[in-house]
Amino acid sequence: MRKNNTIEAFFTLVRAGLWSDGNLDIRIDGTTDWQEVYRLATEQSVLGLVLAGLEYSDIKPPKVLLLQWIGEVQIIEQRNKAMNSFIGGMVERMREKGIYTLLVKGQGIAQCYDRPLWRTSGDVDLFLSDDNYEKAKQFLLPLSTGNKPERLYSKELGLNIEPWFVEVHGTLRSGLSTRVDIAIDSVRNLVFNNGSVRTWMNGRTQVFLPGATVDAFFVFVHFLKHFYKGEGANLRQLCDWCRLLWKYRDDIDYSLLETHLRDSGLITEWKVFAALSVCYLGAPIESMPFYEEKNKWIKKARIIMGQLLGKNNGRLHTVLSMIKVFPINTIRFIPGIVFEINSLKIKERVRNYKKA
Repeated sequence: MRKNNTIEAFFTLVRAGLWSDGNLDIRIDGTTDWQEVYRLATEQSVLGLVLAGLEYSDIKPPKVLLLQWIGEVQIIEQRNKAMNSFIGGMVERMREKGIYTLLVKGQGIAQCYDRPLWRTSGDVDLFLSDDNYEKAKQFLLPLSTGNKPERLYSKELGLNIEPWFVEVHGTLRSGLSTRVDIAIDSVRNLVFNNGSVRTWMNGRTQVFLPGATVDAFFVFVHFLKHFYKGEGANLRQLCDWCRLLWKYRDDIDYSLLETHLRDSGLITEWKVFAALSVCYLGAPIESMPFYEEKNKWIKKARIIMGQLLGKNNGRLHTVLSMIKVFPINTIRFIPGIVFEINSLKIKERVRNYKKA
């Protein structure tokens, strides 16, 4: 990845906003292209983080751009407030009908930030046990319009409940490979059978989230899914992961987390993205498990960062790039990435066909 003052300034501001750190380690000067910094922040969904970082900088963007920036972040803040209100009301209405759900990703992860309302939000993702998944579909479908077809293998249904897009998940399968998805299903059981959950008080509503250890795994695999499949992976997703690991650094069971990663065959990916997060995002080493300060991880992290910041983030381009970084897993994931198939999906389709 090429280096220039503008990209260095961008990462400096991301780090400052991410960790509320006023100790800017490089100079942001007159050579900084502020329009490019703004473009990168928009593209990587970190407008709020970079604006927070600017509070620690003596040098600011041109006034017109700064005012535009502030206005965009105010819109993000208002959207988050409205989404939180929607989530609180929806969770309460579902409970009244005997439907119990967890919130994954999104607004739950936002609570790991110092400024939750400045995090760029996405969809509302609900995660449910088998029985609750079926009940949730029946409850939410009449409230929605223009929905996406249900994905039977991943048990996922996308619903337009204006003005929000709600995804209902019965599993969090990635589709990368059978091994990964079997591990995800095993971790899912810890949530619904062993009660591995935490809570967020969203106003007056108690919202349940996956426990910190399983969530660290879920968030990481979700990012990898988008990254490997060329589906718009960005820095905000990595920032989410870093903030989760930081906030719950004293609560995460690192031995169990390592078991999940090794069961899924993703420990190498974790180590590379750990190196990337420490080197580029300033993640504290003490909250980044399995980080190793080795050149081989740092070199791989540099290739990946170039991919994340590059304009071509399509599926084929990603596969070709990742063969250089994760040769074994990339080849193993090709059926899932390119053809969206794996042996577990085939077995389930055969089983459902026979039942029909």
